[in-house]
Amino acid sequence: MATAVWLVENTTLTFKQISKFCNLHEVEVQGIADGEVAKGIMAYNPIISGQLTREEIELASKDENKELQIKNTDIEISTEDKKIKKYIPLSKRQDKPDSALWLIKHHSLLKDSQIAKLVGITKASVTAIKNKSYWNYNNLNPKDPVALGLFSQKDLIEAIEKAERRIKREKKEKEKAKLTREVSNIE
Repeated sequence: MATAVWLVENTTLTFKQISKFCNLHEVEVQGIADGEVAKGIMAYNPIISGQLTREEIELASKDENKELQIKNTDIEISTEDKKIKKYIPLSKRQDKPDSALWLIKHHSLLKDSQIAKLVGITKASVTAIKNKSYWNYNNLNPKDPVALGLFSQKDLIEAIEKAERRIKREKKEKEKAKLTREVSNIE
């Protein structure tokens, strides 16, 4: 559908050509052109993904009987450029404080800000849960956020590794400061 939106907006292809290429009905493609269908769908450029070439689109624009052929069926959409916030349904949002409590109990080396970022709640809420002053603390049940699908195991491992590096760095800085004080006391 997103590819169809792009083709309607950026080419002079016929509705029939676009509908065959995108596996849509011709009326749906006409609805896209009229602005009645696919409202709010971001257009997806098939040239960038390698599905089509500019030359093939131009040839098909000149010959309305020519069908577009997909070039690459193994389309890989990269999301590394920008991280997209995943929508969390209302039913799962109530699990966020439970997940924060689970992280506090099982991974105490994580900073409040790391937990807040992972789970998707405020740092103040994490601090309140940690201090047992959260408004609904008595009703919280620790739940594994990875099992709930709030974030991936990879995200958790990265956060833990980052926390471990921070702790090592702080330990080295303390030792360095202690040595500096001892040297200055000797002089």
